Amino acid sequence: MSVPPVPTSSVPPPPEAKAPASQQPAATAPSPEMEQTLASLTSHRSVLGYMLLSRGHPVTIIRHSGVVFEGEQGKKYAHMIGRVVDSVQGGLEEVSGDSGDTDEVRFMRIRTKRHELMISPDGRFLLAVLHDPTS
Repeated sequence: MSVPPVPTSSVPPPPEAKAPASQQPAATAPSPEMEQTLASLTSHRSVLGYMLLSRGHPVTIIRHSGVVFEGEQGKKYAHMIGRVVDSVQGGLEEVSGDSGDTDEVRFMRIRTKRHELMISPDGRFLLAVLHDPTS
């Protein structure tokens, strides 16, 4: 019984194959449309920052902008945003009961004395934008 030869190639592997394990996988990479949206968001003067989060458990920060989302404070915001979205979605499921016609969260606005947090969840990501509504 002979072993078939292993094909060899002089073609280098694609760049994503060389990426360190700490970088985000291609499955969670934002689309070009998302990239354009994020760039547009940062151009508004009232925007203090944004967070693009994974939809998994635990929620992880894929990308962020703005000092308010740096370091431990950013991790706290990410965790809170994930909990708020899960809680609201759970409430919608509870209200619908056994009807099988569960609604889903599309957009949320949370306004405080100083800021407004806008959250837009989808199947893969949570996008949260913090802005100053007075400016």
